[in-house]
Parts: sequence; structure tokens; C-alpha cells
Amino acid sequence: MKKLIILAASLGITFGAFAQERDSTSMELPDDEVYVMDTLNTQDKYLKIIIYSNHTWQYHDEGRPVIDTSNFFIGWTDAGQIHAFKDVKPAELPEEIDVKLIDENNPYCVPYQAQVRSGYRFRRSRPHNGVDLSLHMGDTIRAAFNGVIRFSSGGAATGGYGNLIVIRHTNGLETYYGHLSRRFVETDEPVKAGEAIGLGGSTGRSTGPHLHFETRYMGQSFDPERVFDFENGAIRDTILTLKRHYFSIYSHYGQTDSESKAAAGRIIHKVRKGENLGAIARKYGTTVGAICRLNNISSTKILRIGQSLIVR
Repeated sequence: MKKLIILAASLGITFGAFAQERDSTSMELPDDEVYVMDTLNTQDKYLKIIIYSNHTWQYHDEGRPVIDTSNFFIGWTDAGQIHAFKDVKPAELPEEIDVKLIDENNPYCVPYQAQVRSGYRFRRSRPHNGVDLSLHMGDTIRAAFNGVIRFSSGGAATGGYGNLIVIRHTNGLETYYGHLSRRFVETDEPVKAGEAIGLGGSTGRSTGPHLHFETRYMGQSFDPERVFDFENGAIRDTILTLKRHYFSIYSHYGQTDSESKAAAGRIIHKVRKGENLGAIARKYGTTVGAICRLNNISSTKILRIGQSLIVR
């Protein structure tokens, strides 16, 4: 028993109670009649020590995620900055990028299985850069793919996100998990697909418990429903071909390619002080009726300063 206690201390583990003393240096495996008596954590979260009822023990490797670090930390930001690649613009990215979502070494997990309550689109006067998934307070949220935590924080530092986790993945994507009630992981910590990273909540700018989930590539958001079928808990494909026009808030899953391109080509105008629909229509060589149809508003709509309008 003394040797086992010394082992526990050296590995930084939490030690469970033992009924009898035994030389812990023994690594013999238990036979079929022996049952697990206790599991001890070590300083490595993927390495456990299993104690059996005959007081033998063995290491159990739960599988550390394989992270290819070549080019992995490009654009990695300081812990206090939510978004990476802030200087990258969609026009600077290739027309198409093939992103390998899964293979034999890189599994996936839908972060939370539920119907999409609010999708990736312009919502009221601001873009909604992800999807909202309804949940119960305290439901478990899981990492979508293998990766490393780039950001984990709460409070004023995250604005409307509340408790937020951002994971950089080996396939080049980043995923965001917002409004959490608890965070289980910290910045620079590796995570596996399916690993519990936090609990669902309603922190930040939220009207009730839900998960706000985003997918980004080189800092550019795109519709997460292009990756996951959230309602059925499945991934859409093994490879995602990201097209440049997907990075528009008006381009979303379910559109044809031509519809997506047309939506991404929309011209947006932010209303300034003193402007009305007639003045805006003249500026862009269009009509008030056309602007109203594009924005689903009436011609008598009172405009707000800063409001975004589709003008073409």
C-alpha cells in the first residue's frame, strides 16, 4: 500500500480507499473473476489508473487526440481575443477549399442533438453567425472534432456569447460554443471529438437556455448546417467543399449553388442619419418597391440609424 500511495503522489492522482495492502509495482492483469474497484485520475486526463478488487492495478490509455501541429497555430491569438484571422477577408480566400471532416484517425461528434431553433442568417438588424440549439439547463456539450482550446472565458470578455469556448481543429475549422453555464476546459488544452467540454446554459445575450454554435474557417463564419444534421445527430459528409460565397450571411444550407452565389452577391446598405427609402433607392439606381421586397418591409417602414438593408 505504501508504494501505491507514493505512486499516486508522483502522478498527481486522487487516491481511492483500499481494503488491504499490496505491492503496487505489480502490473499483472486481473482474471475474469476480478472486478474494477476504483479508477484514479492522473495529471494526464487521457491516462487513468484502474484498481482491481485483487488490489492489482494497470494504466488505461483513453487515447490522446492526434494533433498535427504543422501550420496549426497560424493566426493563433492571445487568450483575450475571441476571433482569429481578423485581418483576413473572404475575397482573399480561394474560390473552393476542401476540408476533410472525418477519417479513420479523426472522428466527429454532433455537439448537441436538437432541432435548430434559429439558423445562420441575418436576424433583425445584425448577422446571426451560427445556429441556436434548444436544450435544458445543464445538458452536456461535446467537442465536434479533435483539437485544441484556443479560447475559454466568460463574463464581459465575450460580449453576447456569455461563457464561450472556441476550439481550433486539425482540419482547419474552428467551432464556437456559446451561452454555456459551465466550462470544463481551458485555453491550450487538447480535446477529443465527443469529449464533454461544458454544460448548456443561458449566459450572455440570451433569452433562454440554448447552445449557440458556430463554424469558421480562417476567421470567416459559414452555416454550421453545411457540416452537421443537428436534428438527426449526423455529419453531412466526410469532406466539405467550402466555397467562397458560403462566407456570406445570406448563403445557407439548402440553397442551390446558384441561389447561394446570388445571395452572397447582395449589396447591403447601412442606414445613416437623415436617410429614407427614396434616397437610398436613388443612390443605388433601384426602386423603393424593390428594396421593400428584398427586405420584406413596407414602404412606410421607419428606418433606424445603423439598420442594414439589402439594396440589390
